[in-house]
Amino acid sequence: MKLYYSPGACSLSPHIALHEAGLAYTPVLVSTKSHKLQDGTDFYTINPLGYVPVLELDDGTRLREGPAIVQYIADQVPQKMLAPHNGSLQRYRLQEWLSFIGTELHKGFSPLFNPATPDDYKPMVRDKLLQRLAWVDSQLADPQYLMGEQFTVADGYLFTVTNWAQYVKLDISGLAHLAAYRQRVGARPAVQAAMKAEGLLK
Repeated sequence: MKLYYSPGACSLSPHIALHEAGLAYTPVLVSTKSHKLQDGTDFYTINPLGYVPVLELDDGTRLREGPAIVQYIADQVPQKMLAPHNGSLQRYRLQEWLSFIGTELHKGFSPLFNPATPDDYKPMVRDKLLQRLAWVDSQLADPQYLMGEQFTVADGYLFTVTNWAQYVKLDISGLAHLAAYRQRVGARPAVQAAMKAEGLLK
């Protein structure tokens, strides 16, 4: 398999999932500015939408969209329990979290990375994000991870997205449960390995 990624982008989530799963893959670096691969290939020929992640399977089939990709990865190694089994209520809980992280948090951060976003709009964006993250913080008061005591692919996604706070001046230091959770997730060997592979850790 090939994972098309950009360092620290949302593609870090499937990168973490691949390491947690122990699956063999080839990382392919994509420039978010030029939309080219290191060999000069136009990334739009890989994904017409122009963004990462893309997971290319051994037969050449390509999967887009992080929540779909991480569930595919999890289902390749069910014994690792990175996702509850299909059809169970817990699987829908996982999808609930993936949808929330994607729509309420991931997309919530987007205006803060966009240089065209008016400065007077950014405080409203930060306020809404902090409201959502405060709710997440409340959900992490007891469990180790989003789904309880078992790490799942939703945790890799939440860790990835909350990493962005440091780049957009969003102060989440007051969210103690989230901070402790981020430490737990960040200390996992697979998370460390994925971050090192992307040059995010020395």
